[in-house]
Amino acid sequence: MARATLESVARHASVSMQTVSNVINAPHRVRPETLARVQAAIKELNYRPNQASRTLRTRRSRLIGARIEPPRDGVNGAVLAQFLQSLTARTQEAGYRIVVFTATDDDHECSLYEQLLDDHDLDAFVLHATHVGDRRTEWLTERRVPFVTFGRPWGAEREAPERHGWVDVDGAQGTLAATRHLIESGHQRIAFLGWPESLEVGDDRRSGWSSLLAVSGIDTPAGYDMGVPDGLDTGREAAAAMLDLPTPPTAIVCASDSLALGAWTEITARGLRPGVDVAVVGFDDSPTAAVVGLSSVAQPYDEAAAACLRMLQELLAAPEPPPNPPTPVLLPPRLVVRTSG
Repeated sequence: MARATLESVARHASVSMQTVSNVINAPHRVRPETLARVQAAIKELNYRPNQASRTLRTRRSRLIGARIEPPRDGVNGAVLAQFLQSLTARTQEAGYRIVVFTATDDDHECSLYEQLLDDHDLDAFVLHATHVGDRRTEWLTERRVPFVTFGRPWGAEREAPERHGWVDVDGAQGTLAATRHLIESGHQRIAFLGWPESLEVGDDRRSGWSSLLAVSGIDTPAGYDMGVPDGLDTGREAAAAMLDLPTPPTAIVCASDSLALGAWTEITARGLRPGVDVAVVGFDDSPTAAVVGLSSVAQPYDEAAAACLRMLQELLAAPEPPPNPPTPVLLPPRLVVRTSG
């Protein structure tokens, strides 16, 4: 069977070759129904664009850089891995490749940007773990390098007009949903186990819990709101302190699965039944949470990856950096209720 060509795909989908090219290189320009028809034709004919010709024509390498994190406590690394797996699959379908690297801090990451751009001519980057005073976004913006972030700008950057495209998950909505579930299950003593103050993602997740309790008229006694470094051991120690209170909580909403699994361990070590004597809800819905039956807030990683790719394609299709960045996307999470919650 002859190899499919741009012309044969166009003929099969009853569109022009330019439309097929737009589907491959700038899908945001194509109407949804036409996009679906051409993508179906590409799949049916097993069409593979000629990468060498495309690179010469567009002056693009079709390589996108993304940082990976070393595994920590068997949970956090798995969480980011889910997003990167979705991002890799999505970019591969669109004819791009992910170049992964690791870095110790922002300065190290910026130095690697320069090296990757010089050595491999990367087209763009996808950043994660955004924070106040993020040097990486400043470095890329100054050099007019296309990028998007999985994570919103924070602090003073958040108050200013949007400077770059970003995709994030609404953490406050997630913990609010978890807290609502616990209230509807009959709990009135609901604690929050999060991270130290000034960690923006943690503050966002805490706000969903605190705001719902406030409007519901439910008190939060001293010791019901704790912030500790992320981890299984710190989660267990914090849960122990909560359970030793004169009036201990009957439910704990956590900012991460690491903290929740630490709390779950302490509860079971005391001979209590997670989900019965003390309910626990985590955040991120890691594979480990599913194994032990821990309720958790799931992040829509595949949707986030798809949105990041759409933004990058929009940026890369423009002949020059557009005057306005892509419209930000804030995705709703989903509460997954299991036996321990």
